[in-house]
Order: sequence, then C-alpha cells, then structure tokens
Amino acid sequence: MARAPRINIPHADKLVHFFFYFILVCFAVLAARDSYKVHFHLKKTLLYAVLFAFFYGILIEVVQYSFTVDRHGDVLDVLANTMGALAGMLFIKRLISKGRSLN
Repeated sequence: MARAPRINIPHADKLVHFFFYFILVCFAVLAARDSYKVHFHLKKTLLYAVLFAFFYGILIEVVQYSFTVDRHGDVLDVLANTMGALAGMLFIKRLISKGRSLN
C-alpha cells in the first residue's frame, strides 16, 4: 500500500505551542471569572494566568531537557508559549472590556 506524502512545515510545533498557551490563558481567565463572579478582578487574573503559563512552560522545557532521553528542551518553545499566553491575554482583555456577554 502506498503511503501518503508527508507535509513538512518547518517549526509547525511552535504554532502548536502558541495555540495551546493561548487557549490555556483564555480558559484560565474565563474559569476564574465564572468561579469568582463577585470578586473577579480582570487585571490580576490576567497577570496570574500569564505568569502561570510562563513558568509552567519553562518548567516543562526544563523537565524535558533534564529527565527525558527522547525529548529536548527548547528556548524557542518557551518563546512560542509566552507569545501564545500574551496573545490570549490580549484577546480576553479585549473581549471582556468590550462588555460582551460570554455566557
């Protein structure tokens, strides 16, 4: 049986990292907003979500570098994670500040 040709997109994994951390920050802020309706502070929540995503991304890369044989840590993954987290922050900030209902 013939195999389908593989499509090779250079650095496609960086797009995946960006997307996952974008979603992580968006979901974290929306979950906090849903859980703490009365005491919800957008700026604090955004800061905490982005800081968590940033340090979590670094931790994952350090673990990959230090404790695995078939994976390696990559500074560019940390950069993609951080950019995704910041993009998620900007997206949610804009979405919520426009007063749109997210229910």
